[in-house]
Amino acid sequence: MSDNLPYTVVEGIRCFSPEVASSYADYPDGGFDLTDKSGESSFWVRSRNRLFKSIVYDQMAPTGKTKFLEIGCGTGGFIQQIVENENLEITGSEIYLKGLLYAKKNLPHVDFIQFDVTQGEIGEKFDIIVAFDVIEHIEDDVAAISNINKMLHKGGVLIMTVPQHMFLWSKLDEIVKHKRRYSRRELITKLQENGFDISYSTSFLFMLFPLMLISRIFDKGRDQSQSDEVALEKRVVFSNALNWIFDHFMRIDEALIRLGISLPFGGTLVIIARKR
Repeated sequence: MSDNLPYTVVEGIRCFSPEVASSYADYPDGGFDLTDKSGESSFWVRSRNRLFKSIVYDQMAPTGKTKFLEIGCGTGGFIQQIVENENLEITGSEIYLKGLLYAKKNLPHVDFIQFDVTQGEIGEKFDIIVAFDVIEHIEDDVAAISNINKMLHKGGVLIMTVPQHMFLWSKLDEIVKHKRRYSRRELITKLQENGFDISYSTSFLFMLFPLMLISRIFDKGRDQSQSDEVALEKRVVFSNALNWIFDHFMRIDEALIRLGISLPFGGTLVIIARKR
């Protein structure tokens, strides 16, 4: 029996899981507004886009087209960084329709679909699938990993990032509806048990990790009575000066990872895995 999901078209977008398209059970809908408004100025968004773009390009086929799927593309911010590459056939997927409407407005010629990756497959095979800070929002992360494996060609590549270290758990994790933060061992084990071999793993947010740790300690003493929208903006929006300073620290992380060094700790875990 096929696990391929049927779809219906809603506002010009193919929806494979329409019953959850407006639930926002695993991510706040206001997060899409904030990302669209301030994403380009964020040191974190800029740094991760630079790094992830370089990793995707390194994993592309040397000749011909590479079929690419992003799981949890949000407002399409990362796809904007790679859309000019004519050797990528890009599909962006997101469980919530609000993010997709922003993405489609910004990138009208890209194929965006609405899709809950825990429910099955979309009837296509891909060479590269990426999921950047996605599966920590998913209760059944093993089902998501298994379905991603099924949607890859043999030897296809998964590039995945997740928040790392449960001792960093904070109000921010609760606001954005994380289910967990991962240890390296936990995520690698889940990937290996679902048909992947690990090519490379590293921490990210290494140079800024001491500041991140201190901020999480002080965060416990913050005013907890604010609305989630206000609290989220206070925790992820920084001044131009701080964004400039933090951006330069992040470039050290990026350079070390591009050299193939596996950084031992940090706020984010990056995994490159290949389907057996």
